[in-house]
Amino acid sequence: MSPGAKPPAPVTALRQLEKGQWELRERGARRDQPPRQRICVGDPAQLLRAGSRDGVCEQYIVADSADRAVVTYQCKGKGSGRTDLRVETPRLVQIQSQGITDGAPFEMHIEARRTGDCP
Repeated sequence: MSPGAKPPAPVTALRQLEKGQWELRERGARRDQPPRQRICVGDPAQLLRAGSRDGVCEQYIVADSADRAVVTYQCKGKGSGRTDLRVETPRLVQIQSQGITDGAPFEMHIEARRTGDCP
């Protein structure tokens, strides 16, 4: 962020999400299959970039309401993407994400569920 620039406004839909341990599973996967990923969520905005690796990213809010957020993002040297996140409860969200990371395309349909406190 450049000097004098304002920090990005928080996304409305994320304000109600609980921090803690979250499991990300492909939508439609059986419960006996291992989750795609487990993450410790300190900032719910982490769920908006579930398909990309860490990096310096700029985020642009396309749609923002109490139960839905659509964002696009650009990560320097790592890729870009678009995520549509729908909040069902403060502990359950549906995420659709697609883009390019490290030069390869990706598309995900994920159910993210809070499972407890972070270890």
